[in-house]
Amino acid sequence: MKRLRLFFYFIMAMVANLSAAYAYDVSIHGFLQGDYSVNTHYSSPNGGDFKLAEERIQLKLDASQDPFHVFIKGDAYVDHVNTGYGLQIREGYVDYTASKWDLRLGRQVFTWGVGDMVFINDIFPKDYDALFSGKPLEYMKKGIDAAKIGIYPSFASFELIATPFFTPNHYPDAQRFWMYDPMSSITDRDRAEPSASLKHTELAVRAYREIAGVDVSLYFYRGFSREPVMVPDNMMMPTKLTTTYPELSVYGISLQGKLLDGVVSAEAGYHDSRQNRDGSDPFIPNSNVRFLVGYQYQMWEDFTAGTQYYGQYMCRYSDYLKNLPGGYPQEDQLYSLLSIRLTQMLVHQTLKLSLFSFWNPTDRDYFINPETKYNFTDHVWAAVGANIFGGAKNWTQFGQFSKNDNIYVQVRYEF
Repeated sequence: MKRLRLFFYFIMAMVANLSAAYAYDVSIHGFLQGDYSVNTHYSSPNGGDFKLAEERIQLKLDASQDPFHVFIKGDAYVDHVNTGYGLQIREGYVDYTASKWDLRLGRQVFTWGVGDMVFINDIFPKDYDALFSGKPLEYMKKGIDAAKIGIYPSFASFELIATPFFTPNHYPDAQRFWMYDPMSSITDRDRAEPSASLKHTELAVRAYREIAGVDVSLYFYRGFSREPVMVPDNMMMPTKLTTTYPELSVYGISLQGKLLDGVVSAEAGYHDSRQNRDGSDPFIPNSNVRFLVGYQYQMWEDFTAGTQYYGQYMCRYSDYLKNLPGGYPQEDQLYSLLSIRLTQMLVHQTLKLSLFSFWNPTDRDYFINPETKYNFTDHVWAAVGANIFGGAKNWTQFGQFSKNDNIYVQVRYEF
């Protein structure tokens, strides 16, 4: 509670100083929120029945005086499952805006690409623990400390992002989620993240414009994979595992435009695995080509349907097979994923019924997320939903989570 009070005092002091000293246009908003999810069939590996049980308060400070803009979004929370509490600065940055360019410094959230829950050129960190445990969808995106420059000449627009501090994806932990572990007998484990140095600074560039009614974007990224890989100290008789994040470059394109009264999306990217271009290292993913095609259509008033196909084609597949250690699951050269999203608004758009689902026709696994959300007032809403997993094998993307089905409840008061 002491940290929570200090957090409040800090925000209020900033509001007072900015308003009085600099005559900024200042606003402050936020919410109180409770998130709870319970297992439906199996207890968690730690014996608990809850995947998530927490309360949090978020405050958002927005202050402007041309050409500057300040934005801070912070959470204070109490976590009953992990018996802890803390503070999170989810976003916190300063903008400077000129006529043909702008600059943003600080913690930011980026969204690139046109995929629905599929990320080809959006190489920024995600929180899959938040998604699978039942938090609101906004918590899937993680902020990163970066510098972003926007440049706006007449022929196109550009974003250049430099990130000196590496932030990995956040995945479910082994205490609350049942997951496949090919080396579960090895308990000596270490983590090696890219150090904060100039040579490890991640660079990302996006160029975009509208061409003949179609939004076109080109992407480039040079940095590290957000997905960890486990490397043993000895291939034949391993005694220690080290989690690392391989070097990665991404080159991509996306397009989105209207078609037959709906919206069609397409995206592709080449993921260049710089540490394993010849496919000889069995523990570092091969380079691959990723692509998707999606379509969204309003079938009747307040009902929208969207579908999507995602593919991932592994390069140098024969080298992958040749170097795959015995006993390891064999991946397919082409990984396919189908998704569908259905949304129905009712009762003057205060009641939202939605369904999102992934299905892999090759691995025969799936993820289903039905949800009902109701706005009681302009300031209070609640949602009830479920995360359902399954598959024919216990090592596939969703099949490994088959013991983690849960029902969640979200309640928020906004102010």
